[in-house]
Amino acid sequence: GRSPPPLAALSQVLRLERNRRTGIVFPLQKLERCLAPGTDTARFRLFQPGLGALQHAEELFRSRRGHAIDYVSSAVRMDHAPPPALPEVCFIGRSNVGKSSLIRALFSLSPEVEVRVSKTPGHTKKMNFFKVGKYFTLVDMPGYGYRAPRDFVEMVEAYLQERRNLKRTFLLADGVVGLQKTDHIAIEMLEEFGIPYVMVLTKIDRASRGLLLKNVLEIQEFIGEKTQGCFPQLFLVSSLEFSGVHLLRCFIAHVTGNLPTVDAS
Repeated sequence: GRSPPPLAALSQVLRLERNRRTGIVFPLQKLERCLAPGTDTARFRLFQPGLGALQHAEELFRSRRGHAIDYVSSAVRMDHAPPPALPEVCFIGRSNVGKSSLIRALFSLSPEVEVRVSKTPGHTKKMNFFKVGKYFTLVDMPGYGYRAPRDFVEMVEAYLQERRNLKRTFLLADGVVGLQKTDHIAIEMLEEFGIPYVMVLTKIDRASRGLLLKNVLEIQEFIGEKTQGCFPQLFLVSSLEFSGVHLLRCFIAHVTGNLPTVDAS
């Protein structure tokens, strides 16, 4: 199989000088330095795991003998979905937000896992289920907006309302353009159903620091004022540079009950 890319493993990140290391593991903290003195940054640090927790989570995403990470199946309707035996997380977002690229980055330590990344937005037409050993399942949902499948709403609404083992929904937004109209529709749906969710800003390597900071502050203000079910801390990621990927792995381990709580303060 392919070998994992540089910085996919925490051990490689730890060899970097301190500032760069912090920027990759905790991208929000790197932005913190640009804020005006006295700005409240409590929501930048709500989930700040230690090294032990990060390493523990990484092992869940590394396949080995007795711990297989596999694509399980695809489904266009709920009665085609695999049995809800394990804790589950799902990823939703606009068609060109980089959802499949992020999932591939999360699974990059197990290069044999096939996550198709299409050059054409809107390629994911089905719910794709990936099983991570006996610990949890990760679901790649069809993208909404541009070229979304016709039955997208029925498929996704049914999944969100019926999937009893769903622990957290990860809503991806583009770090360059911020929240779009279709994202607001998805947020309204999650709020209406009372689904706990997390917002992830993708493609942060493509945004200037000023633009990224502007989008982060606007979205955090929106979360604080307009949402009930959203986790107050944003997660920033670059699938290319692996910024935020290690932290996101750790949060997934945490919400699926696979992280010792003492490490996830």
